[in-house]
Amino acid sequence: METEEKKLENLLKWAAHLGITDSSNGVPSHSHSSLGHSLTISHFPLAGGRGLGAVRGIREGELILKVPKSALFTTRSLLNKDHNLSHAVNSHPSLSSAQILTVCLLYEVGKGKNSWWHPYLMLLPRSYDILATFGQFEQQALQVDDAIWAAGKAVLKAEIEWKEASKLMKQLQLKPQLVSFKAWLWASGTVRILSQLMHTKIIGSWILVSSRTMYIAWDEAGCLCPVGDLFNYAAPGEEPNGLENVGGMMNASSLTEGDAEGILDSEKFNPQLQRLTDGWFEEEANAYCFYARQSYEKGEQVLLSYGTYTNLELLEHYGFLLDENPNDKFFIPLDTGIYSSGSWPKESQYIHQNGKPSFALLSALRLWLTPANQRRSVGHLAYSGCQLSVDNEVSVMKWISKKCHGQLKNLPTSSEEDNLLLSTIDKIQDYKTPMELKRVLSTFGGEVCTFLEANGVQRGKNGGELSFSGKTKLSIERWKLAVQWRLRYKTTLADCISYCSEIINSLLCKNVSTVRTKQLMR
Repeated sequence: METEEKKLENLLKWAAHLGITDSSNGVPSHSHSSLGHSLTISHFPLAGGRGLGAVRGIREGELILKVPKSALFTTRSLLNKDHNLSHAVNSHPSLSSAQILTVCLLYEVGKGKNSWWHPYLMLLPRSYDILATFGQFEQQALQVDDAIWAAGKAVLKAEIEWKEASKLMKQLQLKPQLVSFKAWLWASGTVRILSQLMHTKIIGSWILVSSRTMYIAWDEAGCLCPVGDLFNYAAPGEEPNGLENVGGMMNASSLTEGDAEGILDSEKFNPQLQRLTDGWFEEEANAYCFYARQSYEKGEQVLLSYGTYTNLELLEHYGFLLDENPNDKFFIPLDTGIYSSGSWPKESQYIHQNGKPSFALLSALRLWLTPANQRRSVGHLAYSGCQLSVDNEVSVMKWISKKCHGQLKNLPTSSEEDNLLLSTIDKIQDYKTPMELKRVLSTFGGEVCTFLEANGVQRGKNGGELSFSGKTKLSIERWKLAVQWRLRYKTTLADCISYCSEIINSLLCKNVSTVRTKQLMR
């Protein structure tokens, strides 16, 4: 069996033959490798594992990798090369482009060493921790209703798509193991566009959501990009054209409530978009080109921004979380009347990862907590982001704080318990005997016991040692991700409570000071 190092060597040699290169002149530096001029494959244990590192100083905006169109794994390229595949696919017009590309991947995997893509396929991950792979236990471990719903929806969608594509896979006579739902989850996690194109009214454009696939104009399913998909992810800063910035624009232009509604509900507001990624297909070069998003020193990991995602979205589409994600956001239950009192969309009313309420949430609550007969007269102030009064602002902060307290109280575990659980999960695979594990369970039994029961962990044959199957080990990783996500949710709500308390204290102190000043001036 080939070692990982040998597989990498074969991939880079194959890639060089196809013209994939990190050389600025577009010519591979060496016939035996597509890398070496700017990049090298390295291991970054604390930042994504295997990735691409700089072999020299790299300047921001510099071209660092070029992948010719002929090297892209696309539906069109596969169908053009295989008449049998093309005929079968054309007989199933109801399948989406993502489903077709998923089937094409499984079809190529089924060819084994006979596949032209074999060096590339051999290095694809063997499993993913995206939400669609979460079992019932891992879904419930998320604890928060919105996250549990998102996981359940992802699983259901994957099942539906798999069943719809089953006839095509059987027509192609794929091996039984490649027609299974497990194989579908792997293949769709590798290539498919995950569900929808998200339309954002404020930006007025379509944003592509994908897993390992990269956007190409001629296929909605995108493409697999050999070597290019070795870049690990770096979160961009918050989008400058997002809803938060719209608030500032409204404040600057003193818009009325009616003006704001017009902007939010029409396509008039369409500022020039910044690039959502650091790589795109260039027609002139007939290649996918990647540019350095910042300057890098030799040895540093070179990262790629896939776009702006919350941690739940990263978990849904990519199967990982970020410890510090500037684009993370969390939602708290809001009364129906809050949505009807203004025109801010639901998705804009959230808590930032640092605990601060969003511009839209504050504006909506300021207006909602104003008597109905006074809202029209202060609407323009609320929409411009202004505080309406000290009493109103204090009420807003108290309302948010109370909601956050309620959410934290209703969740099954506290932040402290989650931190202890994460420590336990890190150690659980180190316990070899039932006696050792029993000591752990006596300290933290509930959720750990449920996990062991859900995964059927049993004693092995060797002296009563516990046996963890590969499936169980994967479940442990997904369980850990679920606990990490819910811990971040709770931390953000706690930070929001602290933020609200600080604002209340500041407002009250300032108000008292103002009253005293007025009394002294009399």
